[in-house]
Amino acid sequence: MQVLPVASAEEAGLRYVTDTIDGIRRMRAGKGFYYLGVGGKPVKDPAEMARIQALGIPPAWTEVWICPFKDGHLQATGRDARGRKQYRYHARFREVRDETKYHRLLAFAQALPGIRRRLEEDLARPGLCRERVLATVVKLLETTLIRVGNDEYARSNASFGLTTLRDEHVEVKGPELRFAFRGKSGKEHTIGLRDARLARIVKRCQDLPGEELFQYVDEAGEQHGIHSGDVNQYLREISGQEFTAKDFRTWAGTVLAAQELARVGPASTVRDVKRNVVEAIDAVAARLGNTRAVCRRCYIHPILLEVYAEGTLKGPEGKVEVTRAVMEVENALPPHEVWVVELLQTRIAGAAGKPSLEEQLLKSVKVTKVAEDGRARRGTARTQAARKGAVRKGKPRGAPGRPRPPGGKPRGAGASLRS
Repeated sequence: MQVLPVASAEEAGLRYVTDTIDGIRRMRAGKGFYYLGVGGKPVKDPAEMARIQALGIPPAWTEVWICPFKDGHLQATGRDARGRKQYRYHARFREVRDETKYHRLLAFAQALPGIRRRLEEDLARPGLCRERVLATVVKLLETTLIRVGNDEYARSNASFGLTTLRDEHVEVKGPELRFAFRGKSGKEHTIGLRDARLARIVKRCQDLPGEELFQYVDEAGEQHGIHSGDVNQYLREISGQEFTAKDFRTWAGTVLAAQELARVGPASTVRDVKRNVVEAIDAVAARLGNTRAVCRRCYIHPILLEVYAEGTLKGPEGKVEVTRAVMEVENALPPHEVWVVELLQTRIAGAAGKPSLEEQLLKSVKVTKVAEDGRARRGTARTQAARKGAVRKGKPRGAPGRPRPPGGKPRGAGASLRS
């Protein structure tokens, strides 16, 4: 579910703007820049200059537009070194946008089965076509939780993600992959994975000319690099919705936190609640490569922490019937993910007064079971009726081949044979 920027800006207490209005322009002067305000006058106000500097607009950007209002939801736009349009939003707008992403987390979980099926199809394609290489990147994104990567970070900070990895950052030995690279904030990552199919594809990518790891080869034999925008476009194509690479990390963070909190069990005091929550967040942060604060704010659904704090978080035990229903009907999520979907949807549905997923599925399972039992009973009745009809139309009892015992009654009809 997407929340319109206008509504998000209003919720954030900001004015909605676009870069079509007159704004502040950045002009180069030697190795630095100066700024021209609306009307062409140089910007000299210290507070305004401080606001502009705080935006952190990369020097490589061109066609820079800066919002003339400090409360504009969009604060700056420009073109990066590859000519792609980039945006800088107000901090409060980003906060609201981060909050709204949780509203689409359930939609993402429900779309995952379809996404995973499509990944399997594209991974089975021949060669190194666009779809196969993108499916490989997304599969690695889900299994390793490595960030998708950013070209600007790779150039400016020498920090890497999946789409910016170089050949030197991965070692392939048979079915095993070992990634070793410098990530965001200068953190060193070493991540291992055993997957023969992915290893074969990555090795073929590694053998292509050039230092970029992930490249695809078009029908004309030309090589093309894979970038984060390509990954997000691919996700839109295969899901039909506005999901991004980051949604995989948000879903994984929420699922991992739920498992960790269920493992430690309920807390008896407020102090224990806080300690257990912090430990769970730290475990997830270590897995995602984030700080505790970023992990809590951006990668764990707040409903999960609320449920645990209330002491109502239940583990996946007792969900067998529902899990089977989901697995059969949706051909979908593994039990631990079904459990998290149900946990979140129960809370959201309860707030809205709607039946939860479990209630809907249990009703569906019961209706299906009643229908199956009814069909079974009708089938049994028809079989018995058919047998009786066959007896009436077929050979009479005591027909040749079934000799009558003394006394005239056939065997099995109540006669008692004595020696």
